[in-house]
Amino acid sequence: MENSSKFDSLANISLASSDAVFDMIEYKAISVFLVLVICGVGIVGNVMVVLVVLTTREMKTPTNCYLVSLAVADLMVLVAAGLPNISDSLAGTWIYGHTGCLGITYFQYLGINVSSCSITAFTVERYIAICHPMRAHTMCTVSRAKRIIAFVWICTSIYCMLWFFLVDINVNKSQHLECGYKVSRNLYLPIYLLDFALFFVTPLVVATMLYGLIGRILFASPIPHQADSTAKPWRERSGREKNGVDTRESKPSSRSRTRGALSSRKQVTKMLAVVVILFALLWMPYRTLVLVNSFMDNPFLNPWFVLFCRLCVYANSAINPIVYNLMSQKFRAAFKRLCKCGGEPPPPSLYMATASYSLAREPLPPTPQLQDHKEDKQPPPVSNMALPKRQQPPPRSKGENGDELYFSVV
Repeated sequence: MENSSKFDSLANISLASSDAVFDMIEYKAISVFLVLVICGVGIVGNVMVVLVVLTTREMKTPTNCYLVSLAVADLMVLVAAGLPNISDSLAGTWIYGHTGCLGITYFQYLGINVSSCSITAFTVERYIAICHPMRAHTMCTVSRAKRIIAFVWICTSIYCMLWFFLVDINVNKSQHLECGYKVSRNLYLPIYLLDFALFFVTPLVVATMLYGLIGRILFASPIPHQADSTAKPWRERSGREKNGVDTRESKPSSRSRTRGALSSRKQVTKMLAVVVILFALLWMPYRTLVLVNSFMDNPFLNPWFVLFCRLCVYANSAINPIVYNLMSQKFRAAFKRLCKCGGEPPPPSLYMATASYSLAREPLPPTPQLQDHKEDKQPPPVSNMALPKRQQPPPRSKGENGDELYFSVV
């Protein structure tokens, strides 16, 4: 049976049943321009994702570790599949030789498969963090994420070595070289179907199930507003009342922090869900076309539709940084600081400033009883006279043994 498997390679532009497509100036110009734009934007964006996570301390979270793995895999797809596509389209023949054919095919499938595994990994991580928060303290850590990422890359690298035995340089009807498969359809079809099931169907099924459970927790379950008042022990509340702290002022602050954390989790989950949806939609045309052509005697090889399928694959690898910038305030701020070559560090938040102020030990004002007896003997402390009235430190309480009690204003 004639080998039509050359259609499966993303790096091979010679996919039409006739080589007349290379004489189409319009096709060449449009394809090269679009691939250049998409690959250029994708390479710059994914490099920025890697840089902001590696150089920004607050960005080093388990989820962002998986996003770095996804960005590196997308870079591999764009470089190994997109850029050779441009040179192959302009030259009309394969120019990278036998070694280039093996290496480019290997790295493009490695990037494709690792991106699927990275999406599955951060989906599972989000599920554990939201649906099983007690387990998240030990399972959703940066060190554990790094070990999982290393395991994914090692296993996928070994699996993709299979493609070294499937591809070779072929000569088409017009005596042009092309990088294609050297085995018949009967041999490569089971391998491709296994790849299709492991790295496309399985991630989508897992993501659909887990995001359904996550959505039920975040959006469908009622939020117990009474948790803020009942979660604190009664001893802590009574201690605050003894120390002169108004417990009514702490409730809105705690409640607002809880709502802020919930809103942040919802935003991160929405962003990752969009990444999964785009992965499914943009890979669907190419995967479907190759799957259908694998069972047809006369494959559908319309060059414009083939170009559309490839552009969708390249767009999937290029669009993720844009999604991060649009849906994540942290990524957007980190991208801005990176574009300013470091720039000024972000100003400290109000909570950090208050916490820093509360840790400073201030002189205590005299108690009212002692002040009445010593009005004619000792003037008030200079530090209290120098401060404006509204900035004078609050009076400190004393414990049972007469020791001064210090407590944080936070």
